[in-house]
Amino acid sequence: MGWLADGAHARWLEAETDRLLAFGRASAQRVGDGGAFARQDDEGRPVDGPWELWIACRMTHVYALGHLLGRPGSARLVDHGLAAITGPLADRVHGGWFEQVERDGTPASSAKAAYPHAFVVLAASSATAAGRPGARELLGAALAVQERWFWDDAAGMVVEEWDTAFTELDGYRGVNANMHTVEAYLAAADVTGERVWLDRAVRVVERVVHGFAREHAWRIPEHFDSAWHPLLEYNADAPAHPFRPYGATVGHWFEWARLTLHARAALEARQAAAPTWMLDDAVALFDAGVAQGWAVDGAPGFVYTVDWSGAPVVRERMHWVAAEAIGAAAALHAATGDARFEDWYATWWDYVDEHVVDRAGGSWWHELGPDNAVSRTVWAGKADLYHAVQATLLPRLPLTPALAPALAAGLLR
Repeated sequence: MGWLADGAHARWLEAETDRLLAFGRASAQRVGDGGAFARQDDEGRPVDGPWELWIACRMTHVYALGHLLGRPGSARLVDHGLAAITGPLADRVHGGWFEQVERDGTPASSAKAAYPHAFVVLAASSATAAGRPGARELLGAALAVQERWFWDDAAGMVVEEWDTAFTELDGYRGVNANMHTVEAYLAAADVTGERVWLDRAVRVVERVVHGFAREHAWRIPEHFDSAWHPLLEYNADAPAHPFRPYGATVGHWFEWARLTLHARAALEARQAAAPTWMLDDAVALFDAGVAQGWAVDGAPGFVYTVDWSGAPVVRERMHWVAAEAIGAAAALHAATGDARFEDWYATWWDYVDEHVVDRAGGSWWHELGPDNAVSRTVWAGKADLYHAVQATLLPRLPLTPALAPALAAGLLR
């Protein structure tokens, strides 16, 4: 019997979930007094700086999962996150949400970007599934903003970034924001029962995975112009950018593979025929990630990015890439029953346990160097719990519904 069917392994995952949730509690700042969530340093201490929308949303989502898992104290942190999103981070003049806000309430960024707005939908969906007050109203407002400003029906994708007043749209288009929008739309479809959000998620997946990825030997282009022509040399002079790195980002291949399987399962759960390419393409993305990302420079771990020939560019190991590889392996095993995916699943948990988990300081190291020593080329500290916590839950839940609705339905193994 492999790990994915083993009760002892499930208990190990549960213990790791709890260890992570305990670490993140210190990120909640000025609870009940207009605060939000801060990034954390290596020891878990809150880091000074503006309140960031994506951090607030991801931590709200995480503690909504914690509440649904029955972890005392989590509900208070969900409510704190909802108060931050509807309070200092909300733009009451122009609508939508500020990307960053100084701690005195002054906006620190003029952008209204798709990436953090996707996480507003995810946080609101998870908090709604958790039954928290005000969450459903926030979800309705977040979906209205998606409908009005971000969803481009002609492209079947979301646009990237507006100015504060939603009057000027930047010409850049990005796949990363669309990826997290898929996750958010799948959750929203489950929570609201509105099929439109699933259909839009599937449209994005088809264009990115069955289109862009397949056309580029599974090395997904990340950056595009306004007509969705790939910009393959974008940020060639800043290859280690945390959100817009040059080249192809290996971890996203695993993330797209998993999301494709979630979308496939959601279609099937609604008695809709899922295209055969969804499973085939998910396997192809996974295999490309293994072949071009894992231990390609002689040491265990995934490189961050590769160029268009598949050669490593940024060789640092990001914690989130290992987390997404684990999630993709679990999802593909659930979809196929193929033992090789479970073998990789165990291999990567062994790697995470040996190199990524910080048993002394808590949480996971967010970045390691090519020698698997702690590195800070791209990320300093331990920003949030989102990827790590999800890696501990995905193996214990079905492919559909989304994490929070699945927990609310009592589907945790």
